[in-house]
Amino acid sequence: MAILGMLVVIGSVLGGYVGHGGKIPVLIQPTELLIIGGAALGSVMISAPVALIKRMMKQLTGALGGHQPDTEEYMELLKLIFEVTKMGRQNLMGLEAHVEKPDASDIFKKYPKFLKNHHAVHFLCDTLKVQISSPMSPYDLDDLLTLDMDSAHQEENQAPAAVTKIGDAMPGLGIVAAVLGVVITMGKLTQGKDVIGQSVAAALVGTFLGILLAYGFIQPLAAKMESNIAAEGKYLEVIKAGMVAFAKGLSPKVCLEYARRTVPPELRPDFSEMDAATAGGAVKKAA
Repeated sequence: MAILGMLVVIGSVLGGYVGHGGKIPVLIQPTELLIIGGAALGSVMISAPVALIKRMMKQLTGALGGHQPDTEEYMELLKLIFEVTKMGRQNLMGLEAHVEKPDASDIFKKYPKFLKNHHAVHFLCDTLKVQISSPMSPYDLDDLLTLDMDSAHQEENQAPAAVTKIGDAMPGLGIVAAVLGVVITMGKLTQGKDVIGQSVAAALVGTFLGILLAYGFIQPLAAKMESNIAAEGKYLEVIKAGMVAFAKGLSPKVCLEYARRTVPPELRPDFSEMDAATAGGAVKKAA
């Protein structure tokens, strides 16, 4: 969807421009892009450590892909929560082998979409490891999981914040490119109005590109990055709700319901769906 949106931005802007009689070749100014893009890249290198730059690239790729947990993934997660809490109630120590090596676990292998989410896998398994080795009260566990999520949330949001700052700087960098174009134009004042007009047009393209890149691409991508982080946080909240209910000593069915009620309403499986999926205490294998 993000790539489609970019195409709509480009098509709308260029379509309106051509509709008013504009000529596309005038907008092709590689040197203006070099000034703006190079200055933006350099500013990132100045302000951001390597680790943050890597997170920015990873999250930008995720923003372009546009994937967020859907109903099917939440359904799979809820089934997993039911199954591990059911086993935990029957034999808590029996969970140890599964959480130590989830990739080799017969339980976790049923839920491939969950296994691909490495952050969620560690979040769930580390929580169960604590409860197996030294059970915590539900209040302490709630605090621990909240600290974990807040820490991860703070770190992950550094990337979209940095991208937003780049977007804020783009109009200014566009002005820099335009000013340099004007400086060049001043050296052409004796070459006739046609040459001067082309040079001024090229300079103004710098301002145009800076503003378009900022508000048409970079800041929307930063907003999408934030949206993806929020969606991932909500996914972890579902796990947290189920694990805190488990620490309270509630039944697997009730742990499942705590988790289900935490799922965003538009993605939440209804009670009858989950009841059918866990009928008789068994969990049907995920598709």
